[in-house]
Amino acid sequence: MIAQLTGKLTYKLPNSAIIDVGGVGYEVHIPVTTFYELGEPGSEVSLKIHTHVREDAIQLFGFRTYREKDLFLKLTSVSGIGPKLGITMLSGMPAGDLIRAIKAGDLAKLTAIPGVGRKTAERVVVELRDKVSSDATDLQEAEPLPAHEGQLESVRGDTVAALIALGYPKPMAERAVAAALAEQGEVTIEAVLKRSLKRLFKP
Repeated sequence: MIAQLTGKLTYKLPNSAIIDVGGVGYEVHIPVTTFYELGEPGSEVSLKIHTHVREDAIQLFGFRTYREKDLFLKLTSVSGIGPKLGITMLSGMPAGDLIRAIKAGDLAKLTAIPGVGRKTAERVVVELRDKVSSDATDLQEAEPLPAHEGQLESVRGDTVAALIALGYPKPMAERAVAAALAEQGEVTIEAVLKRSLKRLFKP
């Protein structure tokens, strides 16, 4: 059972990464919060791994911290939530916001995550309200950096594609990205994706 991978990042998307360990490339499914912190391809990374074994496949799910992995395992312990939806829920909002929504029974926020219906949200609240830690904090915002010439459209397209991959309809994704790009801040897919997701979860 693989519990941790340390190696060279060769490729990354908002929901997956490939890590080269001794010449073997491992595909790892990741939440957006982990994607933010991976660095650029070629850098050394270390991920905490959950190995999910099915009859037809072995899937790896990776996290930067044990706390994030623990929250994933708690989510997937709820009936109706598999590993894919667990990753989507961790990608839908910062871990701190997700925990606060669970503890407060905020069904509106939980059902705003693609794939989470009201019944699933209710089960999450009932089963995890007293189990999730309340000390999770949001990731710090990156320092704003100016965009380079021609960078804007590339980031716009990549971020819209990332949101669509996470389950958001294209028109909603395009509006969120446009609004995020209009804000002052760093113009990278990581930063714009983070601002877009925050906008999607504003009341």
